Order: sequence, then structure tokens, then C-alpha cells
Amino acid sequence: MTNENHVVERALRRGGAPSDGDGADAAAAARRLARRAAEEGLADVVYAPVSSPFGELLLAATGRGLLRVAFPEEDVDSVLERISRRVSPRIVEAPPALEGARRELEEYFAGSRRRFELALDWTLVGGPFGREVLRVTSEIPYGGVLSYREVATDAGSPRGSRAAGNALGSNPIPIVVPCHRVLHAGGGLGGYGGGLQRKRWLLELEGALMPRL
Repeated sequence: MTNENHVVERALRRGGAPSDGDGADAAAAARRLARRAAEEGLADVVYAPVSSPFGELLLAATGRGLLRVAFPEEDVDSVLERISRRVSPRIVEAPPALEGARRELEEYFAGSRRRFELALDWTLVGGPFGREVLRVTSEIPYGGVLSYREVATDAGSPRGSRAAGNALGSNPIPIVVPCHRVLHAGGGLGGYGGGLQRKRWLLELEGALMPRL
């Protein structure tokens, strides 16, 4: 699987097609190529769109685990290009490979799942402290919250609240790694890469905040 194949597959997903040959045939061929690559382990990264109450999320994973959850307003090509640079250009769209993640997210949004059981790939997380911050955050229970200072302290840097906030703000696996459960010490929402409206919605879903009337 070459970078050229990756670019062609992305172009076809957007509705385009190579200039030579019928577009429908080319798209079908690209889907077959993607499916075979995923089945035979020729791709290093697989991705798929997944429906959510927020709109269409983009999921990406490697053989190590879930790598990326992107919100609807994030540009898909930009997300995939960054993955191509940081992880591997051997990327294919393969929804069946992400069926487990899709199902767990669906259950979570329906209120029937309180803990994700997905393996995670931390490759896109910056630095040892950032990884420790997200590891601590991944252990905050459903319905619970911590302050930025508490997360920084648990990650080994009691004075690192700002650095912890930066790590949480660039969390590549939101929702599954629940950075929405981290608030200001006084109870303020703080920031959230997916927007404060989504952060509030997730906290209300989990019962950590009372719904607004």
C-alpha cells in the first residue's frame, strides 16, 4: 500500500475519481483494495465515519488500538494527513475493522455503557507528561470529575495545571479518553477541544451536571 493509493482512496471517498476510467468502477475497485488491505494486514491504519449525536465522527485505529476520534468540524483530509506523517501513510477506510469501537460509542451515547473496553494507541499524544495526563484522565469514572490541578498532581506535576490543560486540549481520542471530566477547581467547565456545549452535554449524559431547564 503506497502513499499514492492512500491519496486515490481519499479522493474517491470525497466523490472524485481518477481521470482515466469510469468513476463508479474506480470507486468500487478502491473499496475492494481497502477491504483486502485491511483483511490481509497490508494497512497500518484503518478509519471509518461513525454517527453520533454530534454528527459524524471519524475514527482511526492501528493494530495497537484506537488512535483518533475526530469531531465533525475537523477536516478529514487534515486529520488523515497528520496520521500519515506521524504514524504511517498506509491508511485505508475499513468500517468493519472499527465495528467494535462504533458499537461501544453507540452504547455509550445511549446511556447503556459506562466504561470503554477499547485498546488505545497513544502515538499521537505529545510527550511523556501528556501521556501520563491522559492515562490519569482515562481512569476518571463515569459520572466523576477531577480538577486540572488534581490531574496534574496525579500525573506527577502538582504545579503543572496549565501543561495538563494543554495536554487535555489536544487529546486525540476524546470521549473515549474522557477529558470532558476535567473541570476548573471552582466547578467551571474550563476548555474542551470539541467545544463547551459538547462538554456540558457529555457531563449531563453521565449525570455529573444537572441538565439545564
